[in-house]
Amino acid sequence: MNPKVDWYFGKHERWEKEIRKLRTIALDCQLTEELKWGCPCYTLGGSNIVLIHVFKEYCALLFFKGALLKAAHKSGLQVDMKKTAEFAMPDEFRRKLRELNALKKAFHALTPGRQRGYLLYFSSAKQSKTREARIDKCLQRIMDGKGLDD
Repeated sequence: MNPKVDWYFGKHERWEKEIRKLRTIALDCQLTEELKWGCPCYTLGGSNIVLIHVFKEYCALLFFKGALLKAAHKSGLQVDMKKTAEFAMPDEFRRKLRELNALKKAFHALTPGRQRGYLLYFSSAKQSKTREARIDKCLQRIMDGKGLDD
C-alpha cells in the first residue's frame, strides 16, 4: 500500500467499502500502487495496468489495455490506438476552425487525447443544431487549452 493513495479511499463515503475491496484485489495481484491523475493507479514494471475511479453513480476498475486481458500485459502485446486524424471531424467544427484561426491554433495545441474527446463529443450529436450548440459551448474551453472534462 502506498500511503500517498490512502486519502482517496476515505474521500468517497458512498463507495468506500467497494473501492477498498478493489484495492485489495489489485494489491493481491502484486501490482505497484501509485497516485496518477488523482486516482489510485496500479502498475506492473512501470506500465499502467488498472485504475480505480469513483463516479457519481458508480465506481469502476478501469483497465488500460482491456482488449488484451486474455493475453495479459506480460506478453508484450500492444493495443493499436486510433490516431486523432482518424476520428470524424463534424463539418460544423471544421467550418469553425476555418473561420477562427485562433481556435484552430488552440485546438491543435491540445493534447491528442483532449482533441479526440472534443471530436467524439461533437460528432456524437445526431442533429447539426446540437453539434453547433456543443461547439459553441466548448469554444472558450478550447481557447483556454482545457479538455472537455478538465
